[in-house]
Amino acid sequence: MSDTARAVEVHPGREAVVDFDPGLTFECVEECTWCCHHGVLLYEPDLLELAGCTSLAETTTEFRGQDFVRKEAKDRDEHVGEDGEACYFLRDDGLCALHAEHDWKPARCSVFPLHASVEDGDATPREGGDIHVSVREAAREHCEGLGVSERRVVENLDAFLPAVLWDLDDPETRREL
Repeated sequence: MSDTARAVEVHPGREAVVDFDPGLTFECVEECTWCCHHGVLLYEPDLLELAGCTSLAETTTEFRGQDFVRKEAKDRDEHVGEDGEACYFLRDDGLCALHAEHDWKPARCSVFPLHASVEDGDATPREGGDIHVSVREAAREHCEGLGVSERRVVENLDAFLPAVLWDLDDPETRREL
């Protein structure tokens, strides 16, 4: 654990160990969508919620035994993968259809630009293990929303870290499609 790491209560009785500058700010920047080309990992509760919004057969795929939102070719030059693809739900106007039309987004999307994990050797969050939170290195290089507002991340961790993360065996968010 680094010198900056400290436990912060995120939800009642649920703490996370944060390892980033407490002054860090973040706000999504209109039309950025950089995070939308990485592949959206879906935890089981996300799948159930998504099934209430759309057809899972049309919008999801399985990769190495895990469920993801399907990626598709997009008619954009920016913020798509090298293959020209991005999240199925990324609309032409740069907004997320799930967030804009259903006021919901998968846990993985809520966490971005942060990285959540359980330190090696710790118990799972369900067993009382600590969720550790840091800023993704790639986000520091590419995410346009870091440092552009006065919305301090540490004061809004409940918006970034859905309570469902503490109910998972492995809340690791770095896995990609």
